[in-house]
Amino acid sequence: MGRLNGKVAIITGAARGMGASHARIFAREGARMVLTDLNAEGGEALARELGEAAIFVEHDVTKPDAWDHVVAKALDAFGTIDILINNAGILGPMAPTVELTEEGYDLVCAINQHSVFYGMKAVLPTMVKAANGSIVNISSIAGMAANYGFPSLAYVASKFAVRGMTKATAMEYGKYNIRVNSVHPGFIQTPMMVEATDEVGGEALAQIPLGRIADPVEVSNLVLFLASDESSYITGSEHLVDAGMLAH
Repeated sequence: MGRLNGKVAIITGAARGMGASHARIFAREGARMVLTDLNAEGGEALARELGEAAIFVEHDVTKPDAWDHVVAKALDAFGTIDILINNAGILGPMAPTVELTEEGYDLVCAINQHSVFYGMKAVLPTMVKAANGSIVNISSIAGMAANYGFPSLAYVASKFAVRGMTKATAMEYGKYNIRVNSVHPGFIQTPMMVEATDEVGGEALAQIPLGRIADPVEVSNLVLFLASDESSYITGSEHLVDAGMLAH
């Protein structure tokens, strides 16, 4: 019996990287899903791969109206929403504060932070009605410490915000049996990380105690646990997947 049998999830940023990994493991464990991304080609290909378990919706996570559309699609296709995985995100410009433009700052916060607010706001009425739900917000080790090769104020600010928003929402909606947790990955082998490796630099990579970059499934296994009923007494907390980078 799958650990997510009978559950319906929305996963953002699902076309590649960690989002695609989450979707594959959720499908294996019996979930039905709405996969969303701006990358329609990749998202549609993944939905075809997963068959009846998933549908794809092209989705700009920075637009509240687009979130309403995704929720409507989920309810129309599957009747409910049990799980939200706020996974979409970008690194953005890796620039010192004095060189960071307003446009760059706003873009990073729109995708990494504001979308989490919009997503939670969109799904909470359905979860409240059902008196059940699990929301998992993907933050970063940069949401725990402003270090490790991430000099951008925008990225760090957005990821710290996700951590705080998670705690505030968990406190507010625990009475409805809705759990909200954040996940803070370190260095994960995703297209986004590969594209940024030259900018992040070897000094940061050398600070990984386990001596390697993680496979996305190593994050997905934790996300699966938090989404499932196995974590029924866990809410409002942050969960590191960082190979010990913040252990010192």
